[in-house]
Amino acid sequence: MGETRDAIVEAARAQTVALGWDRVRMGAVAAAAGVSRQTVYNEFGTKAGLGEALARHEVDRFVGQVRSALGEHDSDVRAAAYAAIHRTLASAAENPLVRAVLTSTRGGSEELLPYLTTRSELVLAEAAAALLEWTGDRLPDADPAALAFAADSVVRLVVSHIVLPGGPVDETADRLADLAVRLFLMAATAR
Repeated sequence: MGETRDAIVEAARAQTVALGWDRVRMGAVAAAAGVSRQTVYNEFGTKAGLGEALARHEVDRFVGQVRSALGEHDSDVRAAAYAAIHRTLASAAENPLVRAVLTSTRGGSEELLPYLTTRSELVLAEAAAALLEWTGDRLPDADPAALAFAADSVVRLVVSHIVLPGGPVDETADRLADLAVRLFLMAATAR
């Protein structure tokens, strides 16, 4: 994205968090981004186009956080799993847009829902792919199908704990990281 486009998406993001998507106005986004309303329309065409860009932005931000958390731990699968899971749970607790993207819901407003619903499937797939890529590099002898299933399962378990928290973030991340390691080790011995 270019600087102008980024500024517009960030302004839309801030307004969505503060007001809800249905109260976001293109003119207010333009003013907050320091551009003309026409520039917003030139960049995104419609509010729907802006909503799509906002959803994509949140997916990219989220998957980037997962990759970053994994990358902070070279070969320690348990530490990497904990870091990625903890960061995801904490982000969802603190950021209503991350929660909305991951769970395809938005409190009170369904206007942004079409963008988030398609993105939730994408974010699950991309997060699982990031986890699969990272673990695959560290467990090269693992059965690829079993490892892919393990990565997908871990991501889905994390999302289920976002939707219906079972305890404090630290405790949940700790338990899910233990489970992730077991799943990955099972994949490593599945052959």
